Parts: sequence; structure tokens; C-alpha cells
Amino acid sequence: MSEGRPAASPPLLARTRAELAAARAGLDPRTGPVVLVPTMGALHVGHERLLRAARTLAGPRGSVVVSIFVNPLQFGPGEDLDRYPQTLDEDLARCARAGAQLVFAPSATEMYPGGKPEVTVDPGPMGQVFEGQFRPGFFGGVLTVVLKLFHLTRPATAVFGQKDAQQLALVRRMVTDVNLDITIESVPTVRDADGLATSSRNRYLSAADRAVALTLPRALRAGQARAAEGFGDAAAVLAVAREVLAAEPALAVDYAAVVDPGTFGPVGPGQAGPALLVAAAKAGGTRLIDNVPVVLAAAAAGPPRDAATEGPGADAARH
Repeated sequence: MSEGRPAASPPLLARTRAELAAARAGLDPRTGPVVLVPTMGALHVGHERLLRAARTLAGPRGSVVVSIFVNPLQFGPGEDLDRYPQTLDEDLARCARAGAQLVFAPSATEMYPGGKPEVTVDPGPMGQVFEGQFRPGFFGGVLTVVLKLFHLTRPATAVFGQKDAQQLALVRRMVTDVNLDITIESVPTVRDADGLATSSRNRYLSAADRAVALTLPRALRAGQARAAEGFGDAAAVLAVAREVLAAEPALAVDYAAVVDPGTFGPVGPGQAGPALLVAAAKAGGTRLIDNVPVVLAAAAAGPPRDAATEGPGADAARH
């Protein structure tokens, strides 16, 4: 049972903008905040953590709204739009158990009635590196649909996962830059028992691919452990992570880097304090991203070469 509501109480399902508007009008913000959880569906235990966080933020009299929309704008040529899992019935059951009041699950035509939009959100320099470099146009598609969802659902708060750290940073920057009166809350990455970050794409992994994929969180943990020792600067932390990644030739690494969590800019030599160790790689035909927080120490005397400032494509040439 969630905040005094029946755990299995079914949420209202809106499939059109008109249905959403009518349902949203019945959510009175004077009784409690409206909290949005934007998703692409195929919900898993990581999403359940987001939903539980939203339920807590909404309080006993607030409302949780979940959007389920596989956004074509953020898929490039050859990516998995056509095979992206769609499990609406199971998703609605998870939303019900989490105490969501409303689910918005539109079609692409409903979200983009004029076809592919000509006016989109420019993600700026932060959207051109790392995921933005390897998936051109991705963040423009993400921010465009998120902005549309914000306008349609009018939440007080929106909840995002820290696994998609660059997306989270860009959403926060968009909210600041366009003066949206919305609070962005984040939820720590949820991992399966073997350490792999939960993702809807994990279902594509064969047993052999999954064994290869586990190199990714293992490398991040190794870098995190180096930082926790209290004398790991960015270059030292990254060197340890890259050593683990290089030991698995079947893993195709796109990038590994230590970055500023707010800007995704490089962390300079000797810079201390909070940072993110981020990486992306492909196991078999499945591309995965992951990150862990690290607290960097100042560089010791005679530090190793500053690999942390290399471009995000540097690892592609090594693997």
C-alpha cells in the first residue's frame, strides 16, 4: 500500500492530448504536488524506484503522472526503434502498484501531429559530447519531447534516473535556461544482483553478452575504489577503469572519462572534489551506458599522463 492508497488501484490511462488535459484538470495542485516520471515504457525495477520516489515526493494527497512514449526523435538510423520493447499492460500494473494516478501513453502522431517537428530544442555544447557524439541528434530529441511533456502535464516536480547522467544534466540545464518552474529530482542507479545497471535494453543480452557486459560496471567500480583510497586524481581513476575495460576484448568501448557532473566538461589535472566516471560500450549488439560518482583527490607528485582530458572517442581506437 502506498501513502494510504490501494496498491493495485489502476491509474487512469490517457492516450490523447485531449484525454490528458481532461484528466490533468482533475488533479488539484492545492491538495498536493503533481510529480511526473517520464519513461519510454518497458518498465523494470529501476523504473519502480523512480515511481516510489515520485510517490514519496507527491505525498499522501499529491499525484504521480507517468508518461510512456517511445520517442522516435531520439533514435538514429540503424538504432533499435522498431524493436524497442513495448509492454503497456505490464507497465500499467507496475504503475498501479506504485500508486500512480495517471498514465499518458500517446502515439507518435499524437505527440507530433505535424510530423517531425521543425522547431526543436538545441542541447548546446554539452549535448555534442559523449552520448551526443556517438548518437548525433539524440539529446535534441530527448529535450524536445521532455519539454513537450512538461507543457502537457504541468508537473511541480519531475523525476529522472542518475544512470542517464548526461540526460539528467541537460534536463536540469534546460529547466534553468528556459525558466521552467519545475524541480528536477534524481534517483540513484538501480543495479541487478550481478552489478549490471538496470535497463530496458538488458533483455537483448544473451548469457554470453551479459558476461561481457559485466566488465562495464566492474571497471567503474575499480575506478571508484581507486578514488575512495583518497589519493586518486582523475587520471589515476580513469587509468584503473580503462585497464579493466581493455582486459575484455569482446567489449567494444565507445568512451570512458571522468567528467564534471553538472557540465560534462573535463576534469583538469589536480582538480579535486565530486565527479562522475562515465562509460559506454557495446556487448554483442547491445549498447549500454553506465556511470558512478567519485570524489577525486588532488594529484600526487609525478602524476600519470592526464588521460581524463582525452576526447570521448579516444577509447574507440583502443578497443
